Amino acid sequence: MHSALARVNNVSSLFSTCLMVLLAAVALIDVVSLKVYNAKAKRYPFKEQEFGFVKFDIDADLTPLFNWNTKQLFVYLEAEYASSHGVNNTIVLWDRIVPRKEDAHVVVSSGRNKYKLKELYESFKNTSPATFSLKYNVMPYVGLLTYGEAARTEGHEIPEARDAIA
Repeated sequence: MHSALARVNNVSSLFSTCLMVLLAAVALIDVVSLKVYNAKAKRYPFKEQEFGFVKFDIDADLTPLFNWNTKQLFVYLEAEYASSHGVNNTIVLWDRIVPRKEDAHVVVSSGRNKYKLKELYESFKNTSPATFSLKYNVMPYVGLLTYGEAARTEGHEIPEARDAIA
C-alpha cells in the first residue's frame, strides 16, 4: 500500500498540473467580435427579437486533463451576462467532444456560435457586459464527473442591434 504522504503527493501533483493547464489556457482564449441583429424568431414570426453572433479564436491545450481514467472531455464556450431585469443568464454558444488525448489540443480560428445567443426579454439594451468562459467536463470511465474552467474573458459590451445581417 502507498503511504499517506505518497497519496498527498499524487493528489497535489494532479491539481498543480490542472492549474497550470488552466492558467495557460487563460492566456490563449480571445473573443474577436460580438454583433447583435434584429430578426424574426421562427417560433413567433410576427415578433422581432435580437440575436447575437459571436466570432472567437480558441487555442487551448487540454492534454494534462487526460489520464488512465479519462474517457473523454466535453469542452464548451459559455456567455454570462445580466439582463436589464436583473436576471443572470448563462448561455452555451459552442461545444466540442474531445475523445482522445491526441485530439486534446483544441484550435478554433474564426469560430462562430453553434447555438443561438438571444435575450428572452427581446432586447439586449441595458444588459451588463458579457463574460465569455471556456469550460470543460472530464468524463471518467469510473467515478464522478469533474467540471472546470479553462479560460475567462471579462467585460465585452453587447453592442446596439443592427437592422440587417451583414
